[in-house]
Amino acid sequence: MSGHSKWASIKHKKGATDAKRGKLFTKMAAEIAVAAQSGADPTMNFKLRLAIQKAKAANVPTGNIERAIAKGSGLGGGAKLTELLYEGYGPAGVAIMVKALSDNHNRTGPDVKSTFSKHGGNLGAQGSVAYLFAQKGVIVCNSDIDRDETELTAIDAGADDIDDSGDQLVIYTSPNALENIKASLGDSVEQADIQMVASQTIVVSDESKAKTLLNLIDALEDLDDVVEVTSNFDVPEEILNKLR
Repeated sequence: MSGHSKWASIKHKKGATDAKRGKLFTKMAAEIAVAAQSGADPTMNFKLRLAIQKAKAANVPTGNIERAIAKGSGLGGGAKLTELLYEGYGPAGVAIMVKALSDNHNRTGPDVKSTFSKHGGNLGAQGSVAYLFAQKGVIVCNSDIDRDETELTAIDAGADDIDDSGDQLVIYTSPNALENIKASLGDSVEQADIQMVASQTIVVSDESKAKTLLNLIDALEDLDDVVEVTSNFDVPEEILNKLR
C-alpha cells in the first residue's frame, strides 16, 4: 500500500472518538447525497450503491442513510452539494489531491488553501498534480484470508494489480470492474471503494518533514467539507510507527 494508506490504517487502529465518528457519519452522508443526485434507486445507481455499502460498513445508522438519499434526490430539502477537487503540494514536494463536497465553494476553497499554507504546503492550480493520479477501484481484504487463494480469485475475476506488501492484501481494478470483483471475493473483502491512486510515489525519509506532512494530511481530512485526501508519499514503516 502507499504511505498514505499505511498512515490511515495506523490511525484507524487507534480508534475513533464519538466526535470523530460523528464527523465521519456526516461526510459519508454527504457522499450518499451527491451520489443520489444521479438517481435514488441504488439498484440502478452504482455510485450510490457503493456509497451506501461504505456507510453501512462504518455502522452509519439506517436513518442517516435514508435522509441523505432523500436530500440528494431533492426530497429532503436543503442546499445542493457539489463535488469540488483541489490540488496542491506538501512538504518534500509530494502531490496531494483533496476531494470536498460542499454547498458553498466560497467557504471550502479558502479553508483548504489556508490549511495548506498553515502546514507547510501550497494549493496548486487545476491540473497541477492530477496527472499523477488515476481513478481505480481499490479493494482491501480481511487480514485472516488465504492470500494465495484470494489473489487467484481476483486475477481470474479481472483484477489489474495486487499489492501484498502490507498487513492486508490490496487489489486494484478498473472502476467498472470493481463491483464484479468485489462480489467474486465475497466475505474476503473488508472495504471497497473507487479512489484516486498515485502512479508514482515520493519517499519521505526525513522524520521532521514526514511529521509536517502527516499533520497537513490530518488537518485537511479534519475539514468539515473534505471527504477524501489522496497523496503520493511513501513514509518508511519505522518512521510511521514513531509518529503514531
